[in-house]
Amino acid sequence: MTKYEETLTHLFSFGEDHILLDVNSGAVHQLSREAYRVVDFWRRTGCALQDLSGRGASEISDMTPGDLQDICDELENLVSQGFLMSAAPELEGYRLPQERVVKALCLHVSHDCNLRCRYCFAGAGAFGGDRSLMSFETGKKALDFLFDASDNRDHVEVDYFGGEPLMNFSVVKALIGYGEAESARRGKILKQTLTTNGVLLKDDIQAFLNQHDVALVLSLDGRQEVNDRMRPTLGGQGSYHMILPRFRETVDGRGGDNYYIRGTYTRFNRDFFKDVRHIAESGFSMISVEPVVAAPGEDYALGQEDLPELFRQYEDLARYYVEREKEGKAFTFFHFTLNLDQGPCLPKRLSGCGAGCEYLAVSPEGLLYPCHQFVGKSEFALGDVDRGITRPDIGDRFRESHVMTKEKCRECWARFLCSGGCHANAWNFNRDLHEPYGIGCAIEMKRLECAIWIQAVTV
Repeated sequence: MTKYEETLTHLFSFGEDHILLDVNSGAVHQLSREAYRVVDFWRRTGCALQDLSGRGASEISDMTPGDLQDICDELENLVSQGFLMSAAPELEGYRLPQERVVKALCLHVSHDCNLRCRYCFAGAGAFGGDRSLMSFETGKKALDFLFDASDNRDHVEVDYFGGEPLMNFSVVKALIGYGEAESARRGKILKQTLTTNGVLLKDDIQAFLNQHDVALVLSLDGRQEVNDRMRPTLGGQGSYHMILPRFRETVDGRGGDNYYIRGTYTRFNRDFFKDVRHIAESGFSMISVEPVVAAPGEDYALGQEDLPELFRQYEDLARYYVEREKEGKAFTFFHFTLNLDQGPCLPKRLSGCGAGCEYLAVSPEGLLYPCHQFVGKSEFALGDVDRGITRPDIGDRFRESHVMTKEKCRECWARFLCSGGCHANAWNFNRDLHEPYGIGCAIEMKRLECAIWIQAVTV
């Protein structure tokens, strides 16, 4: 097989289970040990299926001619039905749709924070600048920009972000009300989300957010000792004892829906499966725990040498995930949710989050950036909420940085599931939007294998 043909399929083992993924169709095949050996030999040698029985290779020569023929016949049948070695969409020279439609905004309502998380990419909330809060007038202009720039799209989204957005709750509250009224007037459906560390999530705020159906991202790293090591207060105390009860109350108040507990693992808790399990067994069913992204010199940063242990943790988590489902105690782990049936539309599968084009971030003073991780980087400012996008060329750079323009992505089996990785990580580590962050790629591929295995064994 050519390099391209090899990436039409992905073959891997998970314990005693052997899985074959057809990359273009998303079809998943669970193989016997014998079929796994045949497919492995076929992929490595490039031998035509109909010729395999005549090769006499020692690797498969111990199989009876009849068994080998049966396996080859079944593989050929899958090929003929389009479930194996299926054709890719015509992508050579592909360009993403050029219409400039903004679908989502991240409003930085607070460039200040009441925690001092050690791994914070935002510099304790200030994003490299002065501590500041967004005014209602700026937020209102941002929402109007979103409604206008979304053109004829019915569904739009806004995330109230920081720093800690509840430090500016009076403005957040007013903007939520304005967003509801204005979206109704314009015939739009607005999804509003708020990301919080929970320190200020008092009863009245919980009630307001629940009443207005605001989706929540609740920051918690897992076990108390893990969370408090990396997420202390300004005075250096732990935050776990304050936030966990408030998260429970908030989630219970919304019937256990419309939220995610979102954590970060570092080199200090490479056994992060225990943290996911702790969160799940604390009564939360929507969980996302993700790897820290940090400069190599930081003592909590993850390196290539950590990957084998991280892979084992994901495998342990996947087994636990399946066990809980069988016990009727299922929970959702964000990175194990996967749509293999062609997933989203082709542009979304190629470009991922849409940063710089469909998704923008707004600083407290109203500047527009490609996403929340680019805020404060003046060279990436696309415009502002008063004038709109004045530097469309910056957005074009992001639009043109997709799976088919990244050499490593073009030859990766995960290309239509990963969508090319995070633009910010590519820039921060490689100063090149077209050069993916290697550790992130390795972790994402492992998570995808776990997600595929879960689907294979739970169907």
